Amino acid sequence: MDDPKKLQRAALKRDPNFKWLLRGGVISMLGDQLTMIALPWLVLKLTGDTLALGFVIALMSIPRAVFILIGGAVVDRYSPKRVLMLSKYANAVLLGLLTLLVLHNQPTLTFSLSESLSLTIDLNAHLTLMIIYVLAFGIGLAQAFGIPSGTSIMPQAIAAEHLQAANGVLMGLRQVSMLIGPLMAAGLLAISGNSGDSGGVVADARGLAFAFGFDCFSFLVSAWTLSKVGPLTAPAQAEAPQSVLRSVGAGLMMVWNDVPLRLCFIYWGTVSLFIGGSMQVAIPVLASEKLHGASALGILMGANGAGMLFGMAGAAMLGARLRLASFGTVLLVADAIAGFLVMPLGAVQAPWQACALMLTLGLLSGYMQINVFTWIQRRVPPHMMGRAMSIFMFIFMGLAPLSAAVTGWVLTMISLSQLFLGGGIILVVFATLAYLLTPIRSISSNTPQPQ
Repeated sequence: MDDPKKLQRAALKRDPNFKWLLRGGVISMLGDQLTMIALPWLVLKLTGDTLALGFVIALMSIPRAVFILIGGAVVDRYSPKRVLMLSKYANAVLLGLLTLLVLHNQPTLTFSLSESLSLTIDLNAHLTLMIIYVLAFGIGLAQAFGIPSGTSIMPQAIAAEHLQAANGVLMGLRQVSMLIGPLMAAGLLAISGNSGDSGGVVADARGLAFAFGFDCFSFLVSAWTLSKVGPLTAPAQAEAPQSVLRSVGAGLMMVWNDVPLRLCFIYWGTVSLFIGGSMQVAIPVLASEKLHGASALGILMGANGAGMLFGMAGAAMLGARLRLASFGTVLLVADAIAGFLVMPLGAVQAPWQACALMLTLGLLSGYMQINVFTWIQRRVPPHMMGRAMSIFMFIFMGLAPLSAAVTGWVLTMISLSQLFLGGGIILVVFATLAYLLTPIRSISSNTPQPQ
């Protein structure tokens, strides 16, 4: 008798919607990674100012966090596919402008017409920091609508029984892109060279322009592949027209009235506020102070990324066979184990020790990410999916930065080892209290959608 899981995976591979989402997702993920590396590098080459770099990153992060709830409401009103398509076109326009400005920011632009004939044009246009600020803000704003629409389209395009496998494949590919993309970006940036960058002019911007241009092209291609994705079922009956703010309020009420969603979202928000952001600061400090350099940070993040990839692959391929208890119990046990793994990070003496811990943390994180996304997608009604996913993403994009900001101040009063030890203890205590005092432990992965 054929293995049901193998039959499901075979059916998923034949699903035309999944094929189109996969094709567009692969190229879009690579493009995103190139821009994530190229944009900070562009700012540093133009200004050499880390404060300017931080401001650019903030201008991308703040509108994304502030407007993501509104983005979720817009997604539910106009459909994930339509909003995602528009966000892709908006990103393509912004990156296309950035590509042209980077190219035209060179002192001269030379076209080789033949081996003996070339055309050199003097260019006076300069890519100012203010223009980069505006474009960074626009990219962050587009992401506020693209993220909830991208995370909401899957249940409308893929059958419910294939959701976990589909999430595993796409999230696994994102992890692969996070490993390959920076390598591609490093090669492209090497083309740019390091000499002659002064007065707000990048002397040789071919690598930077190609990175931004590839990302622009990736958005256009993924928009085309998205146009090929058809609805799985007839569209659900639309809600009565209401203002965007009322729609956001309805989404918040839906999460609050659904007890399992409310409990999990409050738990995740608490963990993100107290632990999530602090680890974003602590890991780079660990690499700098104890493991001696940026290369160590790259190795640590690579180990964590590899662990997440394997964890996602396990969740996608084995699914429920790895789940020995209810969804809620597995969630809390995984967090408790993660807390015990975080505690000794501040005491490591060699990179291999930190890598082993980060690899294991990545395995847990990757496995749980697939299960959490699938649980939300199966539980939330389709017409509320955009708002539910925007609230979920806000928990991590809006609350974790607050924790990260406070961590820098905390580290002036305690040691790094104390920060890791305390963070791990807090995570274990939160998971234990949630298990003992709340019904989270009894939440099932097969809970039907509330009506």
